[in-house]
Amino acid sequence: MKITAIVEKGSDGLYAIYSEQEMNNHGLGGFGNSVEIAKADFMQSIEEAKLLIQADQGKLPKEFTDIHVNFKFDIASFFNYFDWINVSKFASYAGINESKLRQYKSGVAFAGERTTQKLLAAIKRLGSELSAASL
Repeated sequence: MKITAIVEKGSDGLYAIYSEQEMNNHGLGGFGNSVEIAKADFMQSIEEAKLLIQADQGKLPKEFTDIHVNFKFDIASFFNYFDWINVSKFASYAGINESKLRQYKSGVAFAGERTTQKLLAAIKRLGSELSAASL
């Protein structure tokens, strides 16, 4: 089963992860002070749903034994989770104004569709360059 999980930073500074998909009518969600904590909480909600399904049905259906989660980030959550990325250098790499990217990272401002696509293209380009590197 493939689950798409949306990662967002709330106005209260906390991170939330949710999915519109359910596991046999069991909702999935996670919360925390960081993306890492929210991800762990989200994965725990999957394990709890599995236990509830198994208790209801006597066994866990095959569709729930192999679950893959695709985390989809907002900009603030992305830079919180990948905090090793230097925002100043990444802004230059992506061709985006550094102060604007800092505002997107902190949640003070929100990127439009064009800027979001530029960021996504830069992330994918960086991933491609990293996977092509060897030591």
